[in-house]
Amino acid sequence: MFSKEEAAQMRKDFWIAFGKSFPRKWIKYNTQIKGFSFKFVAERKQALVVLDIEQPDEINNELLFEQLQSLKTILENEFLPEIIFDSEYLLESGKIIHRIYVLYPKKFSIYNKDSWRDCFEFFVKNMHQFELFFSEYEDYIKQAI
Repeated sequence: MFSKEEAAQMRKDFWIAFGKSFPRKWIKYNTQIKGFSFKFVAERKQALVVLDIEQPDEINNELLFEQLQSLKTILENEFLPEIIFDSEYLLESGKIIHRIYVLYPKKFSIYNKDSWRDCFEFFVKNMHQFELFFSEYEDYIKQAI
C-alpha cells in the first residue's frame, strides 16, 4: 500500500502522463452553461468520462437533465453506446448530482501504471465523442434554460 503522499504523487503523475501523452484542449468546464461540465475521473478502482449537471438552480438542473434525456437515443446510437444516465449520482462528498457517464470497462487502478495507457485511450475516444455530441446539440441543450 502507498502512503498518503505516495498516493497523491501517483495521482499527480497519472494526470501529467495523460496530458503529455494526449496534449489537447478539451471543452470540460468551458460549456458556457453554469453547472454543466465534462470531466475525466480516475479513482482507485474505476475510471469514467462524465458530464456532470450541478446547476445551483434546482429547476434549471432538472430541465437540463430532462433535455439531455430527450437526446438519450441519439447519444447512445450515434456517439456513446455504453452511456449511463444517473439522475441521483452520489459523490464522495455526499452531494447528489445528475451524472451522464461512460465507465471504463476494464480493470483499472490509478495506482497501477500498467493500466494507464488503455485508460488514456478510453478517455480520449469517449471525451471526443461527448464533445462531438455537445457541439452538434449545444443550442438545443441550452434551450432548456
